[in-house]
Formats: sequence, structure tokens, C-alpha cells
Amino acid sequence: MGSTEIRQAIEAATEFLTNNPEQARYTDSPAVATVVDGLLVKVTGPRGETITTDMVAAVGGKGSAPSPGWLFRAADASCVATVIAMRAAMLGITLDSLAVTVDSESDDRGLLGMDPTIPAGPLRGRVAVTIAAAGVDPSTLEEVALWGVKHCPVCDAVERAVPVSIEVTVG
Repeated sequence: MGSTEIRQAIEAATEFLTNNPEQARYTDSPAVATVVDGLLVKVTGPRGETITTDMVAAVGGKGSAPSPGWLFRAADASCVATVIAMRAAMLGITLDSLAVTVDSESDDRGLLGMDPTIPAGPLRGRVAVTIAAAGVDPSTLEEVALWGVKHCPVCDAVERAVPVSIEVTVG
């Protein structure tokens, strides 16, 4: 889909949700993770999507697939890139290039439960955007990039405390 088609799709979705605000809120599709062998995990989605994760040997995995943490950063990077591309299309900007790098700093003592004061998740994250579009003012491109990060659902979920309910079934 080109930028014109993306803009038209977003405009149609915005008009629909303006006229039907009750349709804006929904339950996201589930991801179901099943341990295959050791720390090798297969995740499936409702339309047959699959991904596999594994952990490094240092914690008992085989390193045969990306770790869940890497996939989390990949989800963040791809989401930011997507939202930036959407915003550029809405503004009629044709991007020449866009790259989004997401990394983080972690302390494995939290993951391993060694110190209750150390979080299991990342201690900090970083989103780095490289963006180019011929004939577009650099400040406009920076605004597009910042808008994309601000409106990225994955970034939002990281930055905002999202309530999580936990259900355990034993059997």
C-alpha cells in the first residue's frame, strides 16, 4: 500500500470511529504460549500466526530462537516504524528511509529472582529513529518521528502502568 492508500484507509477508519465510537474499544487477539521443550516456547495466534522463542544457554535454553525480550524490543521497533509511516502518509510525506532501533538495559538478577529490589524487566529503554524525506524540513521529520513514538501502542504500554489481571488454572 502506498502513502495515498494508507492515508485514505486511516481517514476512513477515523471517520468510522468518529461516527461509531462504541466500536473503538475491543479485546485484542490472544497469543497462546506453549512450552515445547525445555525453554523452547511456541506462541500461536488466532489466525495461525506462530513465533518461537528460546533463552540463552546461560539460563538453561539452547539459544535456538530469539528470546521473548528481543521479540518485545522488535515489537516496539516495528510498531514505532509503522506509526511513523502512518503519520507521514497522513501528512503527505513520502519517506525515503526510516529505521527504528530499540534497545534496553536489563539486570538478570531481577529475572532470576535474586534480589527483590531489582525489576525483572528492563531498567531503561531507548528508541532511536533515523528518518529521511527529500525536500522535507528536518524539524517536520523530527515532529513526525516524535508523534510516532508518542502514539505507538507498544511504547504506550511500556510507559504507562497497564493493569494486568492474572488467572491461574491448575489441572
